[in-house]
Formats: sequence, C-alpha cells, structure tokens
Amino acid sequence: MSPLLAAARGKAAKRPPAALLLPLSGPSATLGVSMQRAAMLAQSPLSKPQDLMILDTGGTAAGATAAVQQAVKRGARIIIGPLFAEESRAAAQAAGGVPVISFSNDENLVGSGAFLLGITASQSVTSILRYARGRGVKRVAVLAGPSRWSAQGVAAAERLRGAAGLDVIVLPAETAPEQLRSVLARSGSGLPDAVLVTESGDALLRAARSMQDGDPQLLGTQQALDLPPGALRGAWMTGPDPASISDFAQRYGSAGAAGPGLLAALAYDGMSIVEALRAGGVVDRSALSAVPSFAIATGPIRFAADGHAARELAVLVAGPDGFTAVDKSGSL
Repeated sequence: MSPLLAAARGKAAKRPPAALLLPLSGPSATLGVSMQRAAMLAQSPLSKPQDLMILDTGGTAAGATAAVQQAVKRGARIIIGPLFAEESRAAAQAAGGVPVISFSNDENLVGSGAFLLGITASQSVTSILRYARGRGVKRVAVLAGPSRWSAQGVAAAERLRGAAGLDVIVLPAETAPEQLRSVLARSGSGLPDAVLVTESGDALLRAARSMQDGDPQLLGTQQALDLPPGALRGAWMTGPDPASISDFAQRYGSAGAAGPGLLAALAYDGMSIVEALRAGGVVDRSALSAVPSFAIATGPIRFAADGHAARELAVLVAGPDGFTAVDKSGSL
C-alpha cells in the first residue's frame, strides 16, 4: 500500500462519528427524507458507513430524546438536527456535552444547549433594516403578526430603534396594511420611509398591493421568498444568496430529486459544518464556536457559545422574473 493511501485510510478511520436526526416517520416524513438526501451530498469522499448514524425522531420530543440517547451510546461526537423547536430542546438536554446543530429557527432555543442553524427572524429583520438604513430609510413602521416568528422579528426591530438614527414604529398585529395611513394619521405620525411586514402570506401580499406609486418602501423577511416575486415587485427582503446556493441546488437536482427547499439546504449545510470540523481535527462544542465563519450554502455563519448565530444574508429585490441579489447584509 502506498504511503499516501495509508495516510488517507488512517485519516478516514479517525473521523469522529456524527448522528443525523430527522423526522423519517410521521407527518413530516417526506420532508425528512429530502433533508437526508441533501445531507448525503455534503459527505466527504473519505466517509464510511459508520461515520454517520441516521436516526428517526418521528418529529416528537420523545422521539428526539430516544434518538440522541442511542446516538451518544453509539459514540456520536456531534448531532445534526433535529428539525423542530421542541424536539431540539429535548435533544440538547439529552445530549449532555455533545453539540447539537438544530435546524430550528426558534430563538427561544438560545441557551438550551442547541446551536441554531435555521435562519432566524432576528437575523432576517436585522439584515434588512441595516440595509434599508444604509439606503436612507430613517422611519420604519413594523407590522406585527400573531406568530412566534413575527414576535421575534418585532423584538429585533425594537432593539435597532435609535441605531444610526433609525426610528421604529411598531403597529399592532391586528393592523391591516391598507389601514396604515389612517392608523398613523390618528397617532399624529406621517407615513414612514418604509414598512416592514414581519409575516408572510396574505399580509405581505396586501401590503404590496396597497403600497404603490411612491408609497413607503416595502420590506419583508426571508419567509417572503415563498411568495410569487411578481406580486411583490420592488420589495426588499433578505435570504440566502441565490448564487451561493445554486451549486447545492444543481447537485441536488442531478441526484434525481425535485427542486430543494430551504430546509434541504440547511441539512446540506449541517453536514458541511461537520465535515469542516472533522478536517480541522476537533469535533466538540468549543470547536464549533471557535471557527470564525463557516462558508455554507445558505450564507456564511458564525456560532456563539450560547447557541445563537451571526449570519450573512443576501439582500434581494423582487421583480417580475424573480428575486435578484443586490447586496449582502448581516452581523458577521
């Protein structure tokens, strides 16, 4: 055997095992399978079957706890997943000192022991407001919504109040976009420079219809990327850079799968992070937070010891032909 081949085999033999936790049964099984397929694409050519345990959580906290216990018993040094917030909290509690890279975007998990790989409302709102302020926006009206995502986005906007002269006006969740003028008139405030809709779906579409012909600039979060861009023409939002995610999308499509969603991209990124740690020779919590930045498909990311992450996102403009990246923003 050649020395190079022997060295490569020795390196492969020392690769710390990882566990991938996904809902491979239950109502989210189809999504779990697509995420598993995506994660496999990021594995190193040195990988052996024993390098990665694939475990089913069933999408429940109890299933996640059982999967983590099995993974740790079998020697896993790092856990990728699970997907949902409550199962991620349970997984982090069961994992002890083994790091858990959760796909969840729920910021309430910060401090639970899990590292958040999902794009959070805070990351998205902070990025778009910093970009808007750099383009001359001084007053932003934030339309709240009933979801946990919206509440976390509103909290992020309020933290930026006063930053670089930014004035943030938070309007109640029941305020409809078409009521914006009358609500602000009753409060004695004129129209703002921009309106940030923290929810997706109908609220954002109604706001897009009501803000035309020189009305305030419409801002959205990465959740708006699920909507037809033509209906949001001219809106600014943040999300993964289409250019950086295209290589993964092509590889995923070449494997015979339908077009990947964001969660599939996150699964690919989770496995990419594990491979980067393996290449560095240390796979543990301190190594995960010590890396200055992981270059992944959904945007460069840096983890803090408490589990929250700073991330660079692309600023996207909606147009008739899609979303076009015009800049980068974030807190890296």
